[in-house]
Amino acid sequence: MKSLKIILSLFVFSLSLITFAQNNEVVIKTHKLSENIYMLEGQGGNIGLSVGDDGIVMIDSQFAPLTPKILAAIKAISDKPIKFLINTHWHHDHVGGNENIKNEGAIIVAHDNVRKRMSVDQFDKYRDRETKASPTKLPLVSFSDNITFHMNGEDIMVFHVDNAHTDGDAMIYFPNSNVLHMGDTYFQGKYPFIDLSTGGSVNGYINAAKHALMLVDDDTKIIPGHRNLSNKKELTAYLTMLETLKTRVLAEIKKGKTEAEVTNNTAITKEYTALNYGDWFINDEQIRRTFYISLKEDKN
Repeated sequence: MKSLKIILSLFVFSLSLITFAQNNEVVIKTHKLSENIYMLEGQGGNIGLSVGDDGIVMIDSQFAPLTPKILAAIKAISDKPIKFLINTHWHHDHVGGNENIKNEGAIIVAHDNVRKRMSVDQFDKYRDRETKASPTKLPLVSFSDNITFHMNGEDIMVFHVDNAHTDGDAMIYFPNSNVLHMGDTYFQGKYPFIDLSTGGSVNGYINAAKHALMLVDDDTKIIPGHRNLSNKKELTAYLTMLETLKTRVLAEIKKGKTEAEVTNNTAITKEYTALNYGDWFINDEQIRRTFYISLKEDKN
């Protein structure tokens, strides 16, 4: 028993060292998108910043161990305080640093369902994974539909999109700067993770992309939840991918195909497999399964 405890202790210590090394290797990259809008890339969801005389509005906080690096990157831009932290949804790679940013004096804002999800343990039955409640990271302010921040010469529009990536997604639009932060309703160049266990759906995800395309023009800079800065042309192609997969999976459902048959049908995603859409977080097999489950439940 004593030797087992030693082995377990060494294992936990080794994991801690690996995590420390990984965090130590992360570089926070800063992209200036307009006079006062920035995007920070690191590990986790892309961070958006509105910087000006009124202070800083921050969008998402990535992982807690990265907060010192993130704050250093922000300090290099401005010495103004972080007034508000807006969460695009509840997932840990977007809210992990919430408590740290709150301790800097920021007020955390998110959709009502984000607060609800973070207040209790969540279980993803499709991936057999549990996420513990995070009461120290909760939004102080929540909204049901939309909220506007009048700061730094912008009317910063924060609005809910129904049942897309989750049931608590928000997009943030900076009309004067022509920048849209889409959170995880957009994974640039890769298949999306649609969290069916917490209200996400294929139809909602498609509607979110359509909503975004109603706002943007050819010059709009689009911050996706993950990966590279994007634009209207790329988002339009992304919507085409989503609608193509929906059409194909629905056709298979109407033929009476099973979940396993659709999941294993490589023809459904053939051209997107060739474009490497599935070589990231969600692979080709997983996206086919997700579309089947969601569309089968929605029955359309």
